[in-house]
Amino acid sequence: MTAKCVMVLGTSSGAGKSWLTTALCRWYARQGLKVAPFKAQNMSNNARVVASPNGLGEVGAAQYFQALAANVEPDVRMNPLLLKPEADTHSQVVLLGEVNHALTHTPWRGRSEKVWPHIAASLDALRAENDVVVIEGAGSPAEINLMANDIVNLRVARHAGARCLLVTDIDKGGAFAHLYGTWALLPPEDQARISGFVLNKFRGDASLLAPAPEMLQALTGVPTVAVLPMWWQHGLPEEDGVFDDRSLATGVVTRTVAVIAYPRISNLDEFQPLKNVPGLRLLWARSPADLAGLNAATDWVILPGSKHTSSDLAWLRAQGLDAAVAEHAQRGGAVLGICGGLQMLGEALIDTLGIDGNAPGLGLLPLVTVFAEDKTVLRTDARFVQVRGVWSALSGVSVRGYEIHHGQTQAHAAMAAAGVVPHEAMPGLTWQNEAGNVMGSYLHGLFDDPAVLHALFGAQTPTLETVFEGLADYLDQHVAREVLQDLVA
Repeated sequence: MTAKCVMVLGTSSGAGKSWLTTALCRWYARQGLKVAPFKAQNMSNNARVVASPNGLGEVGAAQYFQALAANVEPDVRMNPLLLKPEADTHSQVVLLGEVNHALTHTPWRGRSEKVWPHIAASLDALRAENDVVVIEGAGSPAEINLMANDIVNLRVARHAGARCLLVTDIDKGGAFAHLYGTWALLPPEDQARISGFVLNKFRGDASLLAPAPEMLQALTGVPTVAVLPMWWQHGLPEEDGVFDDRSLATGVVTRTVAVIAYPRISNLDEFQPLKNVPGLRLLWARSPADLAGLNAATDWVILPGSKHTSSDLAWLRAQGLDAAVAEHAQRGGAVLGICGGLQMLGEALIDTLGIDGNAPGLGLLPLVTVFAEDKTVLRTDARFVQVRGVWSALSGVSVRGYEIHHGQTQAHAAMAAAGVVPHEAMPGLTWQNEAGNVMGSYLHGLFDDPAVLHALFGAQTPTLETVFEGLADYLDQHVAREVLQDLVA
């Protein structure tokens, strides 16, 4: 078996590559084909725990969802290289699911030839096992300053013999210039790989686009194969986990959940299910003003995961958000910390190895976190025991999630000796304060679990299966079936 390869390229980041790749994975799987996703290199702090040669490893969240859409078990070959930004000029390098310290400290231009054999081997293995591999590019393939070291766009397309779609975000304006300019900057042999242009996020009367598609085809020889209408509520997390502030709750808003948006925020895709809870408004909080109007009786503050906890904690203090979070908690408002957010809620971050950094915590939980060199990467099945306060409905609920963290957290010894101890709502994973309104957990993926959503909100939200089927139906409505068939003919 040697799979046919379809590749989704974009004129820019945010053009729609990830969701279109996911939709294609489900569409081809519905045709009875064995399908796998692939992205050679992903830069994202949104990761999931999947199968790896050594047990478990990390891949970008987008490839995790694409694998589920394709009805296959996600594994690290689907995203062999993951870059997790820790600062503006530095990323942790994860190769085949595991942190690679040597590559992390290798300059970018010297890294490509070291990782290419692993990328090629992963792609070749997936091709040998499947009928179709749907490949996602990164950014734009026409970054001429990066072409010599490219390992994610044109080099992958050539290696796979892929037929490519080039998608652009027409909502940003200049879509035809973006498509033509991208195509024009490609070498002639790569221009020939572009089988169709896709206009994404279109609003208005499609007939008004004429004669631009025809003129573009006359210039390039490439047809515009799809005009995809704007679709805010498809239900799939964005690749970088960013939810759009224009997508508000359906119906009357009865609860607001404010997620603190610090610079090194991670694993935001896990909050996507909250967008689908009736009456719940999900919003970013970047300043104290964003928390000022919260109702302590109904509204929550969430401190999400962080790729660099001490830096994000320093940012939070610089904005004055530390006092705003504490004030919400003091009024009895619900505060939830997940992973890095949990670590921030404690008394102190202790780092003797230079992993993350030392810092005093927010002091809302009597805990201390000590950073360790080895990263914890686990799939976790756990059960809430007795849960206090606003989270009490979770008592006895079993949940499946995942852990990705360096720190190890325990009770503050001196405070415990004085009688101030955290309440363990989930042994070794989740802790609460005495009042029960502040809770921190190492378990990612809580809101992916229908039992948790039902316990907390009495709500049933669309399942991932429903989302994937909706994406495939959307392609059926807006892309000619023969176009999709020809790509793998």
